[in-house]
Amino acid sequence: MSRVANNPVSLPKGVEVKVGAGKIAVKGGKGALEMNLADGLDVEVTDGEAKVIFDFDTNRTMAGTTRALLNNLVVGVTEGWEKKLVLNGVGYRAKASGKSVNLTIGLSHPVDYQLPEGISAETPTQTEIVIRGMDKQAVGQAAAEIRSFRPPEPYKGKGIRYADEHVRRKEAKKK
Repeated sequence: MSRVANNPVSLPKGVEVKVGAGKIAVKGGKGALEMNLADGLDVEVTDGEAKVIFDFDTNRTMAGTTRALLNNLVVGVTEGWEKKLVLNGVGYRAKASGKSVNLTIGLSHPVDYQLPEGISAETPTQTEIVIRGMDKQAVGQAAAEIRSFRPPEPYKGKGIRYADEHVRRKEAKKK
């Protein structure tokens, strides 16, 4: 059994956590985020720590998840989240401009991806995309949607992949 919910979330200086009416609001240097609390759970804030309060018999299933999500909110408003994507293929390139990412990935047309609210992207090189934001789920979703335009294929490894992703390569057909 996991004991994640028993660990308190440490709150850095400048982070405020407000609990009320089934919601948690976290405010920090980068902005503010909020999430809903599951029924029967509560969060207690004391001395720079936030602890999830739950009844062991009935509400332990969501307690660890709530603690992890609360920690993600705290990290998001202090440091932010980022995902790196790498384009691999001849002629594959990306260009971020404003709230959109323009992709040339071997299709008959260029792909323009509109970034969601609160998410930013930059392209340090033509074959790298860095997606940043406060909300971990939104950053991951934007990265997954961009990757879905051309996922890596197993024979040559061409496509869009995460920077830390390993693509298992297959051997070509033998004669």
